[in-house]
Amino acid sequence: MAVEINGQIYYRTAEVCQIVGIGKSTLFRWIRQKIVEEAEYRDRKGWRLFSEDELRSITAETSRIQRNHAAQAAKTSSVLR
Repeated sequence: MAVEINGQIYYRTAEVCQIVGIGKSTLFRWIRQKIVEEAEYRDRKGWRLFSEDELRSITAETSRIQRNHAAQAAKTSSVLR
C-alpha cells in the first residue's frame, strides 16, 4: 500500500516491482549496478520508499530494456532467414 509523506506518494519495493513488471532481484541488481538510483527514503522498518519520480525512472528503464530486447530479437530473426 502506497504511503503519503508530506503530500508526496511513496511506494514500497514490492509495489514498484508489481507496477513495472520486474522482480525484486532485478530491481536490487539495477540499484547495485547504479542503473537506477537507490530510494531516497526508508520507512521505520528500513524498507525502501520510492517516490513517483523514482518510479517513473524505473519504468523508463524497463521500457528501454524491452525496446532493446525487441530490436535484438528482430535482428536475430532476420539473420536466421
